[in-house]
Order: sequence, then C-alpha cells, then structure tokens
Amino acid sequence: ITGRMYQQFAVTIAVSVIISAFNALSLSPALSALLLRPRREMRGPLGWFFRGFNRWFGRATDGYVGACGHLIRKAAFSMLLLVVVAAVAGLIGSRLPGGFVPDEDQGYLYLNVQLPLAASLQRTAAVNDKLDAIFKDTPGIKYYTGVAGFSLLSFTFTTYNSFYFLTLEDWDERDKHGLTADVIMRDLNRRLAGFPDAQAFAFSPPVIPGIGTSGGITFMLEDRAGRDPAFLAENTATFLAAARQRPEFALLFTTLLPSVPQLFAEVDRDKVLKQGINLASVYQTLQAFMGGAFVNYFNRFGRVWQVYVQAEGEFRTRAENVGQFYVRNATGQPVPLSTLVTMQGSYGPEFTIRFNEYRAAQINGVLAPGYSSRQGMQALEEVFAQTMPRDMGFDYSGMSFQEQVAAQGVPASAIFGFSLLVVFLLLAAQYESWALPFGVLLGTPIAVLGAVGALWLRGFGLDVFSQIGLVMVIGLAAKNAILIVEFAKEEYERGQSLVDAALAGARLRLRPILMTAFAFIFGVMPLAVSTGAGANSRQILGTTVIGGMLTATFIAIFIIPVTFYVSERFSRRPRKEEERPAGVVPVGADGDPGGAADRPGAPVTAPVKAGGAPGDAPHTGAHA
Repeated sequence: ITGRMYQQFAVTIAVSVIISAFNALSLSPALSALLLRPRREMRGPLGWFFRGFNRWFGRATDGYVGACGHLIRKAAFSMLLLVVVAAVAGLIGSRLPGGFVPDEDQGYLYLNVQLPLAASLQRTAAVNDKLDAIFKDTPGIKYYTGVAGFSLLSFTFTTYNSFYFLTLEDWDERDKHGLTADVIMRDLNRRLAGFPDAQAFAFSPPVIPGIGTSGGITFMLEDRAGRDPAFLAENTATFLAAARQRPEFALLFTTLLPSVPQLFAEVDRDKVLKQGINLASVYQTLQAFMGGAFVNYFNRFGRVWQVYVQAEGEFRTRAENVGQFYVRNATGQPVPLSTLVTMQGSYGPEFTIRFNEYRAAQINGVLAPGYSSRQGMQALEEVFAQTMPRDMGFDYSGMSFQEQVAAQGVPASAIFGFSLLVVFLLLAAQYESWALPFGVLLGTPIAVLGAVGALWLRGFGLDVFSQIGLVMVIGLAAKNAILIVEFAKEEYERGQSLVDAALAGARLRLRPILMTAFAFIFGVMPLAVSTGAGANSRQILGTTVIGGMLTATFIAIFIIPVTFYVSERFSRRPRKEEERPAGVVPVGADGDPGGAADRPGAPVTAPVKAGGAPGDAPHTGAHA
C-alpha cells in the first residue's frame, strides 16, 4: 500500500512538472512578450502603492544582501549553524510519533453490543430498543441501523450479540459545533460506559475500506504450542489486564468468548445399535429438535422452495424436552430420545479463530487522543514481552498488518536518501561539478526542520502523508537554491569574485523566490485547514509542505549564498582578484566602485585582453 501511494504521488508530480516545463518554455515567453511592454509611469493611489512597495522591497533586499555578506564572512559559523539545524531536525523527527495512515472522519461509525453470555435474542432486541433511544439523543448521529444476533468484529451469529451502523450528519452541519467523528465516538463511549444491560462501544471503520473490519489496532494473540482453548483464554485475560493499564489506549476488547454456557448431547451409541435404531435418524431428530433439518425442494408458483423440519420454539426452550421426540426401532416402535441421549451442561468457547494456522484471540484497540498507531503497536508488543510465556506469539491483521509490512520494508530514511542522491547526480551532470550540488542541497536541512517542527506544533505524526510531504519539501527547497546558485555560477564564470557572485545571485533572485514561494504556500493553505472526509491526511500533507517552505523561504535563503561560496571555495583555485585584502572594493572600468557587474541587472560582458579580444584574463583590479 505504501508503494502504491508513493507511485500515485510520483505520477501526479511528474506529469504536473512536465506540463509546467512545457508551459514555461513555450507559452510563458510569448505571454511575457505581450505583457512586458514599456508603459508610462502609473499614477493615482495604485501607482503610489507600487512605488512605495518597491522602495520598501529595495531596502529589504539591501538588508538581505548585507546579511548574506555577513554570513559569508562568517562562513565557518554559518556551516556550524547548519550542522546544528540538521541535528535539531533529526531530533524532532525522531520524537514524532510514527504511524501509517491517520484515522479519518468517514461520516459513519460502528458499534458493537454484547450481552451476558447465552442471553436470548428477545433480550437482545429489548437492549437494542434502549440503545435506539440513546442514539436518538446523541448530537451528530443522523441514522442508525441495528442487526440483532450478529457481530461484525467476529462475523459470528449469536443470540447475545448485536451490531450497529451509525450514520452521522453531513460534515458541514457537524463542523459548526465541532462534532467530528472522533468527538462523537468518545462522547458516545463515555455515555455507554455506564450502560447496565450490555457492553456497548463505538469504534471507527478501517481507513481503507476492505482492509480489516475496524480502525485502530487489530492484534492477534496466538497459541503457538497447540494447547487447549483454556490456555489461550487464561493468557488473553492476563494480556488484556496489563494492556489496559497503558495510557496509549482508550479502549481494548477481544472477540474471544471462552466460557459460554453450552449443552452437550451425548448419544449412547451402544444402546442405539442394540435396539436396532438407525444412528443417522437419531442425529437427524436431534437436529430437528435443536435447530432444523433439511428435507427437500419443491416447485410452486414458478419458484423453488426448501422444506425444513423444526421444533416449535416453545418445545425447544428446555433441554428436558428432548424426551418429547421419538425415533423408531427395528420393530417400528417409537423410542423417546431421552432414553438414548443424555443432555449435559458445560462451558466452552463460542468459536475459535485460526490465524496463520494457530488458535488465536483477536484484540482490537481504540487509541487515546494524542497517540499514533505505531505507538499503540509498540505498547502492545512491550506488554506481550513482559507478560506472555514462550508458548505464545502475536501477529497483526487488517490495517495494522499493512503498517507492520510497511515498517519492515524500505525505511523512510532510505527513500529520502535516494531522493537526495538522484537530485545530487542530476545537478552534478548539469553543472559538470561534484562540489556545486552541495551548494544546492546543504540548505535542505533547514526546510526539513520547518516541516517536522510544524508537524510537532500541530500534534501530527510521521506517517505516509508526512513522508510524501517531506519528499516534496526537499525538491522545493532545492528549487529555491537552484535559482540563486545558477545565477551566481554565471556571474562567477563572467569574472566576478565568489563573494560578489554569490551576493549578486542572492539580490537578483530574491523577488522570484518570494513570489513562487508565497504562491505555493497560499495555494497549499486549504490543505492545512481542510475539513470533512480525508481531512486528516490533507492537513498532515499541507502542514508538512507549508512548514518546510516557510523555513526554506525565510531562513534557507540566507544560507544558500554561503553554501555556494563554501562549495566553490574548496573546489576551485581562487583567482587573484579574489585574494584582495578585506575592505578593498574593486573599481569598474568606468570608475564606479564595484563596477557595473556589481549592480544586478546591469549588462556584464566577457573579460577582454589588453588588445580588446574576448576570452583572456581580465585586467587586474577591474571588470570589463
């Protein structure tokens, strides 16, 4: 499932990037030629606003470039700060609760009801009537449908079980009052905790329909020694007693029913054979008395009908009534079943589950607020290690099994590492340098810090959707760095010093970085505040991306010029003009300090020889 989610995400992003690249290379230049024409200076309030904004932004840009220059002069401190940021990001990421897929408000809930063992179906129907009154008064519940005599958790039909499908109000109506599915479920379980007639509890459906029968955690406690059901029942009771003390769970319950009152019909086969009675007729009569015996089919009114022989309800309510049913012996005389069958009372399991060929007890857990599924699974595994003997084992089912498979597969760190490796190799091929890609990628820890910090502030875990968001954040942070590094590299190759090239790239590319970053952040904002079905997943993805982009936009842009300077400083031999003493300002050919090349946006020509031919080293102390 994790791989399928990554595939869907990758296909979506790849197709979008291809379409965007086509638009940027073909349609955008043509559109720019139409829109970016010389115009008269705008007047009026709007022109005043634009002129004021440009003046303010120019001063902010000067301050930004000055800060970048200061950080470049303190390059060692800047790189140490980057190491600290990476360490803090790793620490916060390790403290985030792990998970798989968050529980969602799907607009409905399940509710299981269990009466005292062996209670009658009439008693179950009466309990359902009382529960109906509770559901009618519960805010947020629109419809409720009950099925007496059935449990969806165990898929068994018993007279003392019941099951409900609770349909909630529309999300828009519930959102006004803060009635999410989780809030309704907790409130309903609080009210049902004191219900005297039965054990009733609500739980969420599986996040992915068809994988399991419930949300939360599905834990399978297995008897791997092949002992009797009593051994499994004893260890299940011990396990639940210890697990219910853990704060990770709001509710823990099991479908195992080990001591249900039963009747054992013991047929005296020797007596049956001595009297010449057909043994099959004895069992068939018992079947008709205790349940029903199929006879045949017949056709009537164009349909096929089945014929069953069954004792009336009033004659099969007591085991002693078995004497009112007869079978014939060899001479044709009726013989009461009570002389051939002994009815004995006993206790035993209602049913047994075989999971991976082992007798098992299914345990379902509803997580407490603030805990993730991964934390709940770790808690159950710790309880198992502390309380269970070596003859017992465990496994997972449903969504918990899928989470276990995902955890045992390729770790998220390997995915992030591979993503960085692919980006590094592509940049190395593009720039024909092994060092320059470091100038692009060294800023990604800042974006990761923002992403995991935003998750931590909102109380979210590190699940599949946050991992997808982190992969996206890495790409977006690298995009911001490329905008600066690409231009700085061009300026450096035209003859500027490393510091001047880095600052020129920072000055020129600040505005497009902020424009694209804010456009993306505001575009993703609806994900972070979404409601309704699938809201939790969208909120996690949106929070991850917005947090990463904010830090990449407001913090990483100060570090990228430093990383460019450091990567190029140690990979290339500095030119003579880069070795001038601190404080000496280069003078341009026109006498302007800094030269025309120091002003972003001014045309910069290639270096020229003394004779005027381009291509050779520039004149010392000046830029051509």
